[in-house]
Amino acid sequence: MKTLHTTSITSLPLLARGKVRDNYAVGDKRILMIASDRISAFDVIMSEPIPEKGIILTQMALFWFDKLGGICPNHLTGEQPESVVTEAERPQVSGGRAMLVKRLKPIPVEAVVRGYLAGSGWAEYQVTQSVCGVPLPAGLGNAAQLPEPIFTPAAKAEVGEHDENIHYEQVVAVVGEKLAAQIRDTSIALYTAARDYAATKGIIIADTKFEFGLDEDGTLTLMDEVLTPDSSRFWPADSYAAALATGKNPPQL
Repeated sequence: MKTLHTTSITSLPLLARGKVRDNYAVGDKRILMIASDRISAFDVIMSEPIPEKGIILTQMALFWFDKLGGICPNHLTGEQPESVVTEAERPQVSGGRAMLVKRLKPIPVEAVVRGYLAGSGWAEYQVTQSVCGVPLPAGLGNAAQLPEPIFTPAAKAEVGEHDENIHYEQVVAVVGEKLAAQIRDTSIALYTAARDYAATKGIIIADTKFEFGLDEDGTLTLMDEVLTPDSSRFWPADSYAAALATGKNPPQL
């Protein structure tokens, strides 16, 4: 299996090189997103890539973009990524690791939805009995399922920093009441549909984050990646009850 740690597309301007994806400008209205095989932990990028990780991430995202397309528009153009690079550069975008997407105005909020209590949510609950200002019932344990999914946004951090959990009122202050409500409601609808589908495959989606942007007409649009292991917490359903009884998280897929 071949690996791709860092891309080198010279025919297009490099916009950004993230923990996993390298983004290139295609004119003023499109972006070529290439998922590398890089892996990071605690925001540190490792020197050793995982073969074909980027292909798997992209194919998972494309699956969910298609599955959830009836809920919210997404950033896909439908065009082939190979069409915008030179013939010599095509091996870096072929094999299903790249997406050619619309260039949007990003919304500077991570739209996190939790259906279960884990990670930073569990840590916050132990102190405040709430998560991001959302009050929760008393007596919940680690990995407990919540009565209903909750919207627990985070402020996007600079590269190398951790995102910071924020309250819904802070989202309203950034984007306005109408758009904040649309982001919240759309995020919960996306999570609920994905959660229900994954349950039929024996998988629990404990939580996930979505990213949105606005197109030229101001339409809320799902962007970046969606429901991959890099943005979501997946648990095998058959391990859940035993893990819950011990107070530990189930093994994460």
